[in-house]
Amino acid sequence: MAQVLEFKLPDLGEGLTEAEIVRWLVAVGDVVAIDQPVVEVETAKAMVEVPCPYGGVVTARYGEEGTELPVGAPLLTVAVGGTGAPEELAEAAPEAAPTAAESAVSSEYSGNVLVGYGTAGPAARRRRVKHTSPTAAQAPTAPKAPAAAPAPVAAPAPVAVAAPASAGPLPVISPLVRKLARDRGLDLREVRGSGPEGLILRADVELALAALERPVAAPAPASAPAASRAAAPVAAAGERIPLRGLRGAVADKLSRSRTEIPDATCWVDADATELMAARRAMNTAGGPKISLLALLARICAHALDRFPELNSTVDTAAREIVRLPAVHLGFAAQTPRGLVVPVVRDAGTRTAESLTEEFARLTESARQGTLTPADLTGGTFTLNNYGVFGVDGSTPIINHPEAAMLGVGRIIPKPWVHQGELAVRQVVQLSLTFDHRVCDGGTAGGFLRYVADCVEQPAVLLRTV
Repeated sequence: MAQVLEFKLPDLGEGLTEAEIVRWLVAVGDVVAIDQPVVEVETAKAMVEVPCPYGGVVTARYGEEGTELPVGAPLLTVAVGGTGAPEELAEAAPEAAPTAAESAVSSEYSGNVLVGYGTAGPAARRRRVKHTSPTAAQAPTAPKAPAAAPAPVAAPAPVAVAAPASAGPLPVISPLVRKLARDRGLDLREVRGSGPEGLILRADVELALAALERPVAAPAPASAPAASRAAAPVAAAGERIPLRGLRGAVADKLSRSRTEIPDATCWVDADATELMAARRAMNTAGGPKISLLALLARICAHALDRFPELNSTVDTAAREIVRLPAVHLGFAAQTPRGLVVPVVRDAGTRTAESLTEEFARLTESARQGTLTPADLTGGTFTLNNYGVFGVDGSTPIINHPEAAMLGVGRIIPKPWVHQGELAVRQVVQLSLTFDHRVCDGGTAGGFLRYVADCVEQPAVLLRTV
């Protein structure tokens, strides 16, 4: 006898509490495989394909495309364990959900609750079977709220990990957690979860990676609960735009930065004529073209090696400054969806060619809206080239929980005293906003001056290579 199990929108991590349905990848009556992506959702971070942990026949979907659902709301129901035709399974009435132990050994359940981006690559899409049953066709598709959906059938509880790794399936809910572990080569079977019933959290993965690689900052305190929706009376006139999605996430992050970080800004004008000439020479010598952003990233990485205070974070709970030896460089990118900050991993060990390629890849993904949550998290320092907007200077807001951000204005011809004479040179304004808790003005000024010296005399870098 088939069992009808309900799959709810999982916790996608990073403090996200809701997601918008962008595109359904399955229809009522379709046969789905275990861990097959069934819906594409858009969070405030990125577009994510959500895989279903059950294998069987889709009997109902909840939510039309464009509907925003909270975490925990029903997504779809799947009839599993039956031997009849898909049409017959789709008509099966909901039954009691199996216990966690029964689900863990069922051939129709992955045991991982949600595996994120797949355990062994994307699952092959099954042939769609058109459903003609009036019973399933009348299944609700767009409830006004989760409460409007039929009585939920509880999904199997995650299995605790107190036993050795081989004793049972992995209790991992968030796709971000699984992808983070997979990208960094971490076997989740070696991780002991600290969540309810042994649930493996992102913090557990980060601690495990820290033990294998390097000391990292303790997870930042969870975001404060959303402020009460009750607001002071405002004028009825004017357009109201919901502060949600990417815009809402940016607002929350910047507000938290301003609330928690005592920031300060210093700036300096620099003669970028020699840097521009060096780039032209590299690009005319043959080989891959080098971007200006890549050269600035190389300069930042060398400067952070000399001033590690600025490649750090503050653990407010422990009242500690945590210096991070690896430079994961974020860079601000404007997209049709809004401002995002993709992260170039291990920027300090990359060549100018590698940096150019990675900047190009991430920028294109940002424009296409295909950045993954892993592409947008884990930065330790941000480079913000606002000169592309035709402005000279800015006082950037630090990308919490980082400790500093370097801003670069436009490079334009200006009068400049060069070798004791007035000349027209290519001048740029550089600004550094830093967390005053991690260092004082002397360190910040030394960092910015070193960056300016490298911009004015790229040969300075040769002494540090």
